[in-house]
Amino acid sequence: MAGITATTTHRRRARGAVADRPWGIAPTALLLLGAIYCLFPVLWVFIAATKSPGELFTTSTLAFGTGFLDNVADLFAYRDGVFWRWGANTLLYAGGGALLSTGVSAISGYALAKYRFPGRNVIFNLLIGGILVPAVVLAIPQYLLFSKIGLADSYWAVLLPQILHPYSIYLARIYATAAIPDSLLEAGRIDGASEWRLMSRVAMPLMVPGMVTIFLFQFVAIWNNFLLPFIMLGDDGKFPLTVGLFTLLQSGANQPSLYNLILTGAFLSLVPLIALFLTMQRYWRTDLSSGAVK
Repeated sequence: MAGITATTTHRRRARGAVADRPWGIAPTALLLLGAIYCLFPVLWVFIAATKSPGELFTTSTLAFGTGFLDNVADLFAYRDGVFWRWGANTLLYAGGGALLSTGVSAISGYALAKYRFPGRNVIFNLLIGGILVPAVVLAIPQYLLFSKIGLADSYWAVLLPQILHPYSIYLARIYATAAIPDSLLEAGRIDGASEWRLMSRVAMPLMVPGMVTIFLFQFVAIWNNFLLPFIMLGDDGKFPLTVGLFTLLQSGANQPSLYNLILTGAFLSLVPLIALFLTMQRYWRTDLSSGAVK
């Protein structure tokens, strides 16, 4: 009798699992569609970059071509290798700007999270308000300011506006609040550690996953930034990849052969971002402070 009851219960559970399966498949299917939607443009750019000038407008959209290596060689040789200069500029803007922004955001977020001082809430509310201001609104005032102090058309004109980023400070404050126990800081103070030592030796190591996230967000945002360098810079030797490829696109109206170089350059500009995400994933760790306080 017990065996029959167990068999009946198992069958009911199986029927329930089958009935619930469509609801379990739906989120996965939705995520799969979202992934295809996001990855299809990348696939299209890669396929287009493999085509020779004669194949670009004559072959099927999803048909691979035979001219990828020739396109890469022509792109690197264009104007004595100006693509390499644009790539180096982009790495300087994105890498330097992201590092400086991460450092400023981490220190500011830690201070806002762990110290009590007059005006702390006012500063935090101003940061929240700064998040709501679109960057495009600030581009022209920033250009006028840098032009007045003589920094327009310089590397600093692109680097400096990227350092103070309200959203990154907000993320750092939220992460510091959750990741750094107050009891751990108090234990360090009791042991005689200075505030600087607490921040550099205790707080910052615990904030590494959050800092990596801020760095990646800022790196990608600066790497893909077009409007700020387009407004600030006039010398094409200082252009990042976004503005440099845009100038190629403008020239392509009179020289259709440049379209292959543009597509190849657009694809190559994605490779560092993909490599960065793959190499820095291991730094996303949680519970770093587990066991630090007993």
